[in-house]
Amino acid sequence: MPLNEVQKIVAIASGKGGVGKSTVTANLAMAVALEGKTVGILDADLYGPSMGIMFGLSGELELDENQHIIPAYSHGVKIATLAQLFPAEKANACRGPRTAALINNLLNFVRWGSLDLLFIDLPPGTGDIQLSIIQGCKLDGAIMVSTPQNVALADCLKGIDLFKETNVPILGLIENMSSFICDNCEKEHFIFGKEGGKDLAQKLGIPLLGQIPIEASLMQGGESGLPAVLANPNSVGARIFGELALGLP
Repeated sequence: MPLNEVQKIVAIASGKGGVGKSTVTANLAMAVALEGKTVGILDADLYGPSMGIMFGLSGELELDENQHIIPAYSHGVKIATLAQLFPAEKANACRGPRTAALINNLLNFVRWGSLDLLFIDLPPGTGDIQLSIIQGCKLDGAIMVSTPQNVALADCLKGIDLFKETNVPILGLIENMSSFICDNCEKEHFIFGKEGGKDLAQKLGIPLLGQIPIEASLMQGGESGLPAVLANPNSVGARIFGELALGLP
């Protein structure tokens, strides 16, 4: 079985889109790889796969002699993403049965080999893809990503409830875009609200894993195909991701 050599599987999830979940996934995976572990990313966001851009991938998916998918390899991370299957400008419009089939293929026909940790980058929400992943493999835990604003936290709460209802352990919450420090005045600005993620984590009794600031280097890393923890290791965000990597199971 393709997953039988994978030691741990962790889903990265969000209730709402646009909170930086894929950026968190890419940088967290890169930080774990820099610690010397073997790491993979399954890009399960079928409608907006981002890992191809974030890791500078090009070309189509490769298959081995058994028609298993050979994951791409970039900066020490193995990656399977449908971004290599569909043209970038084309919408992947599909209903439930086809969605389930695509997820099944990603779970059962990717030749990961030996991995210490596989991250699954989920799309936002609590729909077919999340349920297919939960039912199709044994998740060792889920990490929720949210911004501090109430509208994002409300949807994050729904995502947490889905994992609790399906007996997937919640490893913690990452508050992304927590604040912005002005280059000129060095004042900290709380653009999306202050410590909403921290308050939610305390209320639910789950760990607050980290508060990631708004930094240009995080965006630039995602655009250039070189995650910020590798391109700008001395940035605040990169240091936080490094600390998070040390605390993962």
